[in-house]
Amino acid sequence: MQGRSLRLTERWFQRALWLVAIVFAWFLIGIGRLIVGDLPQTTDVPDVMQFLPQPASADIQARIAALDKRGDALRAQREQADLVVRARSSDLAAARSSFATWVATRQATGMAAQNDELLARTHAVDALQAKLLDAQQQVQKLDAEQRALRRDEDAAGSVLDGYRADAQARYADAMQTRTLQVFGLRLAFTLPLLLIAAWLLRRHRGSRYWPFVWGFVFFALFAFFVELVPYLPSYGGYVRYAVGVLLTLVIGIWAIRRFQDYLVRQKSIEQQPESQRRHDLGYDLAQARLAKGICPGCERPVDLKDAERNFCMHCGITLFDHCPACQARKSAFGHYCHACGHAAPTVTAPMTTAQPSPH
Repeated sequence: MQGRSLRLTERWFQRALWLVAIVFAWFLIGIGRLIVGDLPQTTDVPDVMQFLPQPASADIQARIAALDKRGDALRAQREQADLVVRARSSDLAAARSSFATWVATRQATGMAAQNDELLARTHAVDALQAKLLDAQQQVQKLDAEQRALRRDEDAAGSVLDGYRADAQARYADAMQTRTLQVFGLRLAFTLPLLLIAAWLLRRHRGSRYWPFVWGFVFFALFAFFVELVPYLPSYGGYVRYAVGVLLTLVIGIWAIRRFQDYLVRQKSIEQQPESQRRHDLGYDLAQARLAKGICPGCERPVDLKDAERNFCMHCGITLFDHCPACQARKSAFGHYCHACGHAAPTVTAPMTTAQPSPH
């Protein structure tokens, strides 16, 4: 493409052409997404459960379920046994209190005829004491069963955890393999697009059909950074950072070389005769640089509002001259005088005179 023009209509045409490039890229992106969606599918997304060893894992899970059910039953029995212990403790405490009151009354009256009743009351208290002891032993038995059950549950859980850890490792390997497969398929689709885009950008970006070139470039970049990069294998971040370093090196080296080439080319241009520089510069590019307040020849800032500044102090190119018809001070890059409309002299490139061959 040529430099930016100062004509209003041409500016709007340029914007319209950029809009064409964007719309073209948008439709290409839509087609690309459909193609990516229709690419041959890899294996289904794996599930970690499918990597558990069978039937060992099923047996251990069934055992854990049975132990859980047995644990629920033991907890219910333990709660019931606690209620029995509390009830029998209460009965024993009441019986002992009643017996103590009765004994105190007997001692006060000294009635020896109540010896049989004393024995009966004593036996009743002893019986309640024995029942309480039985209830407490039942509680202890249930506590022992619960401790044994927890040991069995811990052992079974440790085995199942081992199975799950192994399954998780195999699942991670399977997911990594699938990611590589998806990445390979998408790379096979996007890499040719990038190569084609690079070729078009190098060879045809200045052609009359440049909007389609840039539209395809936008499409290729979108396919790479949106459709491919999210599926780039990570390996703990090493791959992605390595790719980032590689891209930065490639882009950085390219930019440095372009900048150095630009400086060499600019120095070479500044050493050429002014007529050659003005001829090669082009009207539109010169006007665009002047509009930005920079010298058209060396692209350095210049004060164009200074009425005494007729030449660039950096490269010496003529910025302002005088009209040969009305002597008005005018831009040296204008085709016509702004004061009288007289045509400016045509700038032609100097011809290299061939040296005669010695006879």
